[in-house]
Amino acid sequence: MFRKRTIALAALAAASTLVLASCSPADTGSSSAYDPDETVSLDFAFWGNDDRANRYNQLIEKFNEEHPEITINTTFTDFASYWEKRQTEAASGSLPDVFQFSDSYLRQYGESGTILDLDTVKDYIDFTTFEDALLGTGRLDGTQYSLPTGFSLWANFVNDDLLAQAGIDAPEGGQTYDEFDDWMASVTEATGGAIFGGTDYTQRIQVFELRLRAEGKNLYTEDGELGFTEDELADFWNSGSDLRDGVAIAQQQLEEISPISGFGAAKTASEMSWSNFLGGYLADSGASSISIIAPPTDDPDAKDLYRQGGLQIAISAGTEHPEAAAIFLDYIVNSPEAGEVFGTTLGFPASSSKLDGAKLEGADKQVADYIESVKDRIGDTPPPAVVGYGSLEQKFWDLGKELGLGTKTVDDAVAEFFSEAQVVLG
Repeated sequence: MFRKRTIALAALAAASTLVLASCSPADTGSSSAYDPDETVSLDFAFWGNDDRANRYNQLIEKFNEEHPEITINTTFTDFASYWEKRQTEAASGSLPDVFQFSDSYLRQYGESGTILDLDTVKDYIDFTTFEDALLGTGRLDGTQYSLPTGFSLWANFVNDDLLAQAGIDAPEGGQTYDEFDDWMASVTEATGGAIFGGTDYTQRIQVFELRLRAEGKNLYTEDGELGFTEDELADFWNSGSDLRDGVAIAQQQLEEISPISGFGAAKTASEMSWSNFLGGYLADSGASSISIIAPPTDDPDAKDLYRQGGLQIAISAGTEHPEAAAIFLDYIVNSPEAGEVFGTTLGFPASSSKLDGAKLEGADKQVADYIESVKDRIGDTPPPAVVGYGSLEQKFWDLGKELGLGTKTVDDAVAEFFSEAQVVLG
């Protein structure tokens, strides 16, 4: 999820929801009406970087060997810009035929009828290859709207090449936040700021979520309310003050290299993100070796990690070619070829057939080993994301960047986030 511009996504989401409510799924008709010899063209959109784009191009070439009658037109951008565009398209009924989706938007897009009920094209998709728990990540009120490409765990990445140059040992996985902060400071000091120990991880709502989960809480309740107080958020953002005071890479530098992250640009020795980012990090940074370790925790017995099936594939309810779109969706989430091309870069394969094609070696084996290493720290999946979660996630990130730029105080940022949440959550 790469950093770029900011926007008032909550207002856009709210406006979109009003328009989306009037939309209804397309009439897909009978599956028997599908003509496999008909030449069709599908638009496919995704977020990511050049590495992901190259992999999709490889997969589409393989897909066209089996389905030369289906032309796939691709577009991609960074995460923030991606959802800005999808919100606008959803409001106007012009979503791509097939697109990368996120469980963060499942309620918003599912309840408004802008994504297709996959049961209407069930003859073209194999659902039996998924565990029910993973199917549930794309299911809302009994309706399957999307399918996961894989699952990920929150992780901490370390650039071994940069540490070797600095003469610094890698941090221990699962150390406390204070211990990890001290390690970051030691890297920055040893290199004189040529390489920073890491980024200000308090910008990421996922790190805040892990801290809450370690205390038995979640970001949101089952009833769709915030699961934390203003004081808890203030304490979290205040805990990053030392990081923003020269330990972590300056936000201004990150703005200059966006959408590449500080870690991807080899300007920081560490960065926390989802485990499936390893392949992209290797491609962006040019590092010969990147380690994956457990993120910090102040409770060694915490069950704060969880299997996140957030990266999904969905079909527009307005597509003119639902059967062809379903065939392509099935190829992405189920084919052994997708496992071979993507490995674990779209998450650890969620379907058994895709996993069969994945050769778990090199970076992919690293991800598999990491998932195995932290299995005792994996807890229950959090409550389903509320409508507007994507907007609040982006708002959290935007406010974190403003803290880094010094354009907003913690108290003001907290007040603005809760004000935004009140609008988004109603």
